[in-house]
Amino acid sequence: MDPRICLVVDDSRVVRKVARRILEGRGFMVEEAADGQLALDACRRKLPDCVLLDCNMPVMNGIEFLKHLRQEFGPDNPPVVFCTTETEISFIQQAIEHGAQEYIMKPFDDDILSGKFAQVGLL
Repeated sequence: MDPRICLVVDDSRVVRKVARRILEGRGFMVEEAADGQLALDACRRKLPDCVLLDCNMPVMNGIEFLKHLRQEFGPDNPPVVFCTTETEISFIQQAIEHGAQEYIMKPFDDDILSGKFAQVGLL
């Protein structure tokens, strides 16, 4: 069986690197995108099995990306785990309303990320 692909979308190279290390350790192949538009382009080329999505990014933010993703590919696929530093609950509510399955707060570690991925059936 081919490894599952997770698209990590974050404008921080450091965050993408941390997520890559954790997810590859859990058997995922990881693709990266630095903003929502690059992520949408990647999804159009090959839809990943899941997305780890940052909220605040240049070009196209996480909520805008989610709207486009769900419009083009349906309400549930691929599963999206929203990732934010925002403590404002409205950001998280918006993400869930627009199709994210779960969310995590930054900074995250292996236990937090793996736990959320397990909750949505990805591990």
